[in-house]
Amino acid sequence: MEVFEFDSPSYLRRLGLFEGVSPTTEGLRTLQRAHLSSIPFENFDIQLGRTVNLDPAHLFDKLVRRPRGGYCFELNGLFLMALHAFGFKARPLLARVQLTGVPSGRGHQLSLVEAGGREWLADVGFGKDNPRGPLLFELDAVQDIGGQPFRLVDGGVFGTMFQKRVNGEWRNMYSFDLEHVCRADINYGNHYTSTNPHSFFSFTRMAVRPMDDGWAALCNDRLTVTRDGREECRELPEGQGYLDALKQYFGIELDAPYEALKPVGQGA
Repeated sequence: MEVFEFDSPSYLRRLGLFEGVSPTTEGLRTLQRAHLSSIPFENFDIQLGRTVNLDPAHLFDKLVRRPRGGYCFELNGLFLMALHAFGFKARPLLARVQLTGVPSGRGHQLSLVEAGGREWLADVGFGKDNPRGPLLFELDAVQDIGGQPFRLVDGGVFGTMFQKRVNGEWRNMYSFDLEHVCRADINYGNHYTSTNPHSFFSFTRMAVRPMDDGWAALCNDRLTVTRDGREECRELPEGQGYLDALKQYFGIELDAPYEALKPVGQGA
């Protein structure tokens, strides 16, 4: 069986980086910012009824060689491979999403990274609430990243809680612990999250991509573009106009017609 080798030059070109990345704090920041801005968050394979394949060679082909993105298990899976390729000491963590006030199962992947003699949380797969840089693993310290305040606090039985300040209030994003995560844990989480009809990703089309001055975010047919704090929303048409918007705002080019997508609101 052919052994997969991470193609660092191709990955850096996809990110718009033209020199190598060193396993330092600044190198980690550079890599996370570039990955977030270049490879979109999206779940259109699920919406096309396809299996989310986490095989390293498949991930690299889809996210690096093709004009596509992925969701957390894909994006952070690729990012973890990149971290290892550039000499970082890093390992995966699994988190429970807490956005609704009711904890999910361990259905979100991120990475714990060592750089500059300290530990950092690196995440490139949490959509619009994703920090644009790594978060120092330090409790109760407010960290401003790209003009947005984040912090980590004691999450009680859930371990550590990651929070974002929104409209003056701290909101729970997800909780995680530091237990060892093996490949089977990731496969279990990916399978449920991508196939269960009760999973949000099964019945919701999503895409997110940061811009220099804001974000573009898609939820089903509703496109929201935020620039310099000003938000504009519009409903996308069905058909080619929808696919054109995916390419324009997110750099996503599907290899399937619009009609192959699940109707909005239809589960797996």
